[in-house]
Amino acid sequence: MWFDAGVNLTNKRLLNDLDGVMARAEQANVQKQLIISTSIEEAEQAAKLCQQFPEKLLMSVGIHPHDAGEAPANYKEQLRELSGLPYVVAIGECGLDFNRNFSPRDAQEEVFVAQIELANELNLPLYLHERDAIDRQIELLNQYCNDSTPCLTHCFTGGVEALNRYAERGHWFGITGWICDERRNQELVSALPYLPLSRLVLETDAPFLLPRGLKPRPKMNEPALLPVIGEALANYLEVSVQHLAELTYANTERFFGLGENSD
Repeated sequence: MWFDAGVNLTNKRLLNDLDGVMARAEQANVQKQLIISTSIEEAEQAAKLCQQFPEKLLMSVGIHPHDAGEAPANYKEQLRELSGLPYVVAIGECGLDFNRNFSPRDAQEEVFVAQIELANELNLPLYLHERDAIDRQIELLNQYCNDSTPCLTHCFTGGVEALNRYAERGHWFGITGWICDERRNQELVSALPYLPLSRLVLETDAPFLLPRGLKPRPKMNEPALLPVIGEALANYLEVSVQHLAELTYANTERFFGLGENSD
């Protein structure tokens, strides 16, 4: 069984074929999916999807750094209220993005810190985004994040130095279809020997980051392709695909505090 620890199921490309997406995931033995929220509106949409597929879907609640500049004045109250829903298991996707700077940096930092504090308050893990901002992100986490608040570095693509800096803080790591692209995965591959396997989860980040090399080439990425990512990573780690599936499924349940695998 597989657990997709990150899918943008509110994206129109996936929503337009929701029943097909869910059916193909089932056929591929992807038993559970975590819907990533990047805004209040997406969180509200995600909640409706979780109600529709309560056995399959869970969700995060958060504001992405790209959306921080447009956050409503009462975003803290709205996030806290949404966090009370039974299928919410994490705060995020939140963090800093100094690559694109779609939101001013001061707004990104303010909204990020508010979500760190909310995760501390509610004893929920943090689902983190970071691009070209590792120094400031770690600085803010060290300043505001409780040691007991688990952190997932979503869509990790970095090298040994970045992995070690996050691992030193006890972070978990989400690996995506980036691992399937030999044109740009060299840094990530170099870091794999140092990856803490007990803190590893798999995610498609669908409909983005379609694994490279599939023939015929699908129109978009989707949860059903998670085993493709798992197979590629298992080859690099020199473990069996079954072992990696079992390991990452149990890890994901443990990170999100689910069932018998939770702490």
